[in-house]
Amino acid sequence: MLARYTKSLPRFIVAAVTLSLLITACAPQAAPTEAPAAAPTEAPAAAPTEAPAAAPTEMSAMDALVAAAQAEGMLTTIALPDDWCNYREVIDTFKAKYSLEVNELNPDAGSGDEIEAIKANMNNPGPQAPDVVDVGFSFGEENVDLFTPYKVSTWDSIPDSAKDPDGYWYGDYYGVMAFLVNTDVQPTVPQDWADLLDPAYKGQVALSGDPRTSNQAIQAVFASGLANGGSLDDAQPGLDFFAQLNAGGSGNFVPVIANNGLVAKGETPVRLTWDYNGLAAIDSFAGNPAAVLVIPASGRFGGVYVQAISAYAPHPNAAKLWMEFLYSDEGQTLWMKGYCHPIREEDMRARGVVPADLLAKLPDVSGAVFPSNAQLAGAKELITTQWDTVVGANVQAAP
Repeated sequence: MLARYTKSLPRFIVAAVTLSLLITACAPQAAPTEAPAAAPTEAPAAAPTEAPAAAPTEMSAMDALVAAAQAEGMLTTIALPDDWCNYREVIDTFKAKYSLEVNELNPDAGSGDEIEAIKANMNNPGPQAPDVVDVGFSFGEENVDLFTPYKVSTWDSIPDSAKDPDGYWYGDYYGVMAFLVNTDVQPTVPQDWADLLDPAYKGQVALSGDPRTSNQAIQAVFASGLANGGSLDDAQPGLDFFAQLNAGGSGNFVPVIANNGLVAKGETPVRLTWDYNGLAAIDSFAGNPAAVLVIPASGRFGGVYVQAISAYAPHPNAAKLWMEFLYSDEGQTLWMKGYCHPIREEDMRARGVVPADLLAKLPDVSGAVFPSNAQLAGAKELITTQWDTVVGANVQAAP
């Protein structure tokens, strides 16, 4: 700026210089003593004072965070299955982008297990202590004392209803409860919750977790109740419905935690799961077996999952960087590749940054309802404490 200023001098100075030159023309002996004195004192003095001043402030907050995370060298995650919401690509992309190691604990754990892992490792800086968790919505607010607040740079585009105002937890993606059906084993595809009571499904219907600890399983029970006389304020009909599915009713319920392998083998040909998990499973089957995903006609239930940083994270900067990545356009697009509905989808659609092919792959989930935190907490309390009494099925991990 200073160099530019000296090239556009005020008129009165220009006039003075002009007059001086005229006098000099009449008296040549003065010229050698004037011109050399002015030239060196102007330009050299301005140049060095500009450029160096800006250089020290160039490192951005993100650059500083990346450097701090890389100094820690590692991020520890928990309960992130490869085929859940495209987590394999999410993790691999993060590792490659930031040259960080990711220590993955117990990929098949549930939300309750994640919370217990934080509690069990409060004073443990070792590899068994998770830095971050991805838990069901109802596990967020009730565990804020275990989390540390952090607001990502895209904070304003996360809906207020899906985040803690102080940044202790924030929704990242959601799905709708659906039926994944192996049609090679069960060609009669159920279209709604009531269909699952048909004797044709005897010994075929399974949850994707233990409803005493798993968020996905809890919300499947909650969703079934919505189609059977319940409401967002009353999850009891969901327990009653599963009592009918169990041996005391039609005997259609299988008390084992379903996964893609069990569906493929026909041991649990009807799996109750989030739509993104079911669609990813169908891709992995590649036609063997043939399978379809059904969004039930009624009781369409949307479940939001939230991210949080452990208050006892051994790698706090790596944890913050992980959050920045997940909530960036890049991270949110990776969710969509795994058939998830990213929490910032509305903002991304408005800015036209969502690839059309990804939008076309997502199923129609119109009419889905989203419980409040209080409603989810109430349903969780009821289902986890009354499952044994009302349903009486001891859901176990697959052998």
